[in-house]
Amino acid sequence: MYRFFLRPLFFLFPPERAHYLTMALFRLALGIPGAGYLWKAMLAVRRPALERQVMGLTFANPVGLAAGFDKDGKYFRLMAALGFGHIELGTVTPRPQSGNPQPRLFRLKPDHALINRMGFNNDGVEALVQRLQGPRPKGLIIGGNIGKNKDTPNEKAADDYLFCFDRLFPYVDYFVVNVSSPNTPGLRELQDKKPLTALLQQLQSRNKETPQPKPILLKIAPDLTDEQLQDIVDIVRSTGINGVIATNTTIARTGLQTQEATLQAIGAGGLSGAPLRNRSTEVIRYLRQQSQGSFVIIGVGGIDSPEAAQEKLAAGADLVQVYTGLVYYGPGLVCDILKVLK
Repeated sequence: MYRFFLRPLFFLFPPERAHYLTMALFRLALGIPGAGYLWKAMLAVRRPALERQVMGLTFANPVGLAAGFDKDGKYFRLMAALGFGHIELGTVTPRPQSGNPQPRLFRLKPDHALINRMGFNNDGVEALVQRLQGPRPKGLIIGGNIGKNKDTPNEKAADDYLFCFDRLFPYVDYFVVNVSSPNTPGLRELQDKKPLTALLQQLQSRNKETPQPKPILLKIAPDLTDEQLQDIVDIVRSTGINGVIATNTTIARTGLQTQEATLQAIGAGGLSGAPLRNRSTEVIRYLRQQSQGSFVIIGVGGIDSPEAAQEKLAAGADLVQVYTGLVYYGPGLVCDILKVLK
């Protein structure tokens, strides 16, 4: 029903407005008495064989919702009804920021892809902390994806990451350090070996000061060379963080079916969706081989079918995450992946 009726309807609206409209309708639907139980009965696949023990945490299943969908913690209680084993919130920054001017989210329908240049728009970490207080869906693992404000210079970036880390620590199960978004000027410079090592060491030092340290992951870009990926392997090992999320969006535009004139009109931004599938899988496979399985890998990028999820897991991912695939496949994506995996 989604692909033949609802998707064409939602695609009549600009992508960002469609996102908010979809969530408003979903909230209304789940507000009907008994609807929550019906959704879970239809879409939640619960099997002991699907459980994963990763980073000392018990995930009900290996499929999560990637950061970016729920930046501010407004929807994670709703999205849990689709059967996710974990949901990653953010990217969140210390202070609220509006992000880049609209329009900043674009569909590439021939490619089953999106281009975004959102620019870390979010309500700030304090608002997220407030929304995380209260009951949580049973068994749901929550991740906190943290970043820096746009006007914070890179030499002071660690202050922003540490601030978000401290404020979110009581409320999330793991952290993700985002230095790979292409939509904050200069942010990807923090992926260079020296500044990245220094940043992660400071976070790990703060983490180890707590009675029960929490897992820390690094989200990386798909545009890194093999040499840079080898640096990532070395950095993860030397800093002792738990692993990597591979990958964020790409700035590449090769092999797309969308017309060049359309791409030029859209302009800059990170590409996600089906065109990212092969590259993100290559990165996962490379990291798994070079690390010899010494750290955790969460695979994301182009997962729009059960087969795509299986491909990431076979390449070496411990868990997977979806986002753009939901837009094109629909809310049954998680359920269909889990039916195959079980």
